[in-house]
Amino acid sequence: MRIQVVTLFPEMFRGVFGTSIIGRARRRGVIDLRLVPLRPFGRGPHRSTDDYPFGGGAGMLLRADVLVPAVEWAQAHAPEPARVLFTSPRGRVLTQGLAAELSREAHLIVVAGHYEGYDERALLLTGGEEVSVGDFVLSGGEIPAMALVDAVVRLLPGALGSAESIREESFSGPDGGLEAPQYTRPLVYRGLAVPEVLVSGNHAAVAHWRQEQSRALTAARRPDLLAGRVAGPKKPVL
Repeated sequence: MRIQVVTLFPEMFRGVFGTSIIGRARRRGVIDLRLVPLRPFGRGPHRSTDDYPFGGGAGMLLRADVLVPAVEWAQAHAPEPARVLFTSPRGRVLTQGLAAELSREAHLIVVAGHYEGYDERALLLTGGEEVSVGDFVLSGGEIPAMALVDAVVRLLPGALGSAESIREESFSGPDGGLEAPQYTRPLVYRGLAVPEVLVSGNHAAVAHWRQEQSRALTAARRPDLLAGRVAGPKKPVL
């Protein structure tokens, strides 16, 4: 899979994209991940990328005549047609389902917005889609772009050491709910013991316990995820 990130601040991405799961996926050839700096596409002697909004208002907007050429350059330097995504609080909320959908694409171009956003014509002329990471506003679209890329890359075959970990985590299990509590050594810590079922060796009992815990936690903390399904007990029993 190929992902290109168009950004005014490429230096913000290098640490994140060079370490942990994303870094390993790049080194293994699972993902071809590139940064497209926006500044070289800027206008005038100072390579300006933003300007004041028509009609007034606070802040600055990224210019369409800067963003569109950058996206077109990224597309021209890849053989596969791209699905273009703009980070924006107006967009479709990034969920595990959307991440899975995007992971099946051959090529993504992610545009990290900044300042007060971007000229609407950039979205229209590139055929872009807006994606949001939640109902809050950040200083720029770089962190949402990192979150989007991370959510997609970890779903690609070969990115994680075990595909089982994806099937068991929050939003990805059979019920799409929250992940059950997990424990490791020591067996007892400050008077709190690991639930006996997890050290019983009874795999069926462990699976049943995790399923019940997942349903209980989801009902207590994210009942919206249980819409249309029968909720489990209101409180988890540890």
